[in-house]
Amino acid sequence: MAVRSSLRVTIPCVLILASVCALAGPKDKEPAPRFSATTTTGEKFNNETIKGKVVLLEFWTTWCGFCADEAAFVDKIGHELAGKGLILLAIDVGESKKTVKKYLEQHPRNCKIVMMEDTNLAAMYQANVYPIYVVIDRDGYIAGTQRGAGGEEALRVLIARGGIESEEDDAN
Repeated sequence: MAVRSSLRVTIPCVLILASVCALAGPKDKEPAPRFSATTTTGEKFNNETIKGKVVLLEFWTTWCGFCADEAAFVDKIGHELAGKGLILLAIDVGESKKTVKKYLEQHPRNCKIVMMEDTNLAAMYQANVYPIYVVIDRDGYIAGTQRGAGGEEALRVLIARGGIESEEDDAN
């Protein structure tokens, strides 16, 4: 009887929490929130500088195993599609520059790295699960969001929603 009673409370709470999580953050096909970001090399990006480009925001951390697993193909896709107008910004969330620098010496990335302290993006997209991928289309609208690891094909599909077909897709 006690189990049944606790389930009556637990199940609605879980459903409410899931609904709130699903509704949190900007939605697809809404204008991307106004942002500014500076890479570790000093490049500056904001809503004005990305006009006409597709932007892939990758929220990651050094301690995230899924982030490490996906980094190689994320960088590969970013490099492969740069000529088609893709900008890949990898935003480290909540770690010191020293920690990230040390990590990148061991695990180099081939993309633009942004520290959370140098942008307002992490708060806007409620980055609390990693990795998170957000695609902003050429018109400045959110084309899609993926929370958590999904693999290379899922990322290519997400980027295609922003208006850039992958080389692999073009061959098929």
